[in-house]
Amino acid sequence: MDKLISEDFYNYNVAVKLVDENVARGFGEKTAIYHLEQQITYNQVQAEVNKLGNGLKSLGVAMEDRVLLLLLDCPEFIYSFFGTIKIGAVAIPTNTLLKPEDYLYLLNDCRAKVVIVSEELAHLIEAIRSRTKYLLNVIVVGRDQSGQIAYSDLTAGQSEVLNAAETCKDDPALWLYSSGTTGFPKGAVHLHHDMIYAADTYAKGILKLGPDDITYSVARLFFSYGLGNALYYPFRVGAATVLSPQRPEPELVLANVEKYKPTIFYSVPTSYRALLETAASNNADFSSVRICVSAGEALPANIFHRWKDRFGLEIIDGLGCTEILNIFISNRPGWAIPECTGQVVPGYEVKIVDENGKDLPKGEVGTLYVKEDSIAAYYWNKHEKSKATFLGEWLNTGDRFYQDDSGYFWFVGREDDLLKVGGIWVSPLEVERTLLKHEAVSECAVIGKADEDNLIKPKAFIVLKGQYDSNDELAHDLKQFIKDQIAYYKYPRWIQFVSDLPKTATGKIQRYKLRELEGGGL
Repeated sequence: MDKLISEDFYNYNVAVKLVDENVARGFGEKTAIYHLEQQITYNQVQAEVNKLGNGLKSLGVAMEDRVLLLLLDCPEFIYSFFGTIKIGAVAIPTNTLLKPEDYLYLLNDCRAKVVIVSEELAHLIEAIRSRTKYLLNVIVVGRDQSGQIAYSDLTAGQSEVLNAAETCKDDPALWLYSSGTTGFPKGAVHLHHDMIYAADTYAKGILKLGPDDITYSVARLFFSYGLGNALYYPFRVGAATVLSPQRPEPELVLANVEKYKPTIFYSVPTSYRALLETAASNNADFSSVRICVSAGEALPANIFHRWKDRFGLEIIDGLGCTEILNIFISNRPGWAIPECTGQVVPGYEVKIVDENGKDLPKGEVGTLYVKEDSIAAYYWNKHEKSKATFLGEWLNTGDRFYQDDSGYFWFVGREDDLLKVGGIWVSPLEVERTLLKHEAVSECAVIGKADEDNLIKPKAFIVLKGQYDSNDELAHDLKQFIKDQIAYYKYPRWIQFVSDLPKTATGKIQRYKLRELEGGGL
């Protein structure tokens, strides 16, 4: 054995770190999960994780096999996540808002042998199951149908004891898919040590998260943002998490805050705005909350000020990404600056560079690079994209920033054309390709446009075929067409019919000219 590598390196399983060690620390009877009317202890979590892990082993799932999780926020998500990782397999939390064809791509790309899916979503898998190349078993949380396995049947009678696989710090533990500039998702491969580093730097370092905290995240567990907020942050310190499987409508979120009395509240700007609108007509109570956190998209100043006026709480904005698994630039509690992303989280290093990778001085706009130990190892089966993004120790975020003289970072835009809509990446190319399937559309271009609260949403410029006339009814039909074809949050909020689109001499659409027309949209 290389003496420079400790023995702990070869005896490291993050499921043990985040579940078993909490029991060993004396937190076994402490509440780990609040879910509907349930209060689930760390002892119960450990038992269910082990039963699920043993159940997967009984199906032949082995080290490094992939298990896709298509689950609503529920205890079974946590059991499945940790149970998969504990046996040395790879957990792949997956966006619950996609269409069947998207799941076909993901399943064939990651080669998952098993899907664990909520009953409410199982039909999306069944719609494409016959076309999957590697899928052997569909495990359903809820009522199973023919050809499926009920989660409860799989775990019934399984042992509550499970020895962790002999994984090391650098073994893959989870993949997280994010959108690409072409619209095809990229699987970021994260290792066993990544979640620990992320939790220790941000959750413990910035939020001062501890065992007495109760966390509630509006962002779902399938997001990298929500996965930290509601799972590995609280489990790192023995805190409790609130899981709500229902769609996070403002009324429900406010009711959950009143019911569970969280101390840390996480959301995205679009949701904060909706909560403010609903809270204006009721007695919403955030008195239990000590910190509100925002990420996923830039937080407009008016939402920051309205929230502080209504609840007396700052919203702590920050920047993270799927590839880094964590918020690495953040405002600080008590020192939040509206529309500023904040300062570097201790434990991370960033730099701003020009198009040649040369460091830029403060005040100049360039591309943000970041390094440290929660960064993904690579993109699965995306060699060229991996080489362009993972640059030795550094990650090219694709975000454009400048740093002021006080060391604060300010977001300017993206290098590529990707948009963050409600905290979720949207590829304009994917929306454009879908629009072009409509019989009325000749050409189109999609950009980001700021709404009345300065939140970015898609806008489509459309050239119609000669026999079609522009009108409100057609615009409505085109929006519905998008919703029916791809994930609903990707639909253009505005449609502008035009006679032609700006192009280069070689015929390439110049989106930047459309952005200029919109006065600086992304």
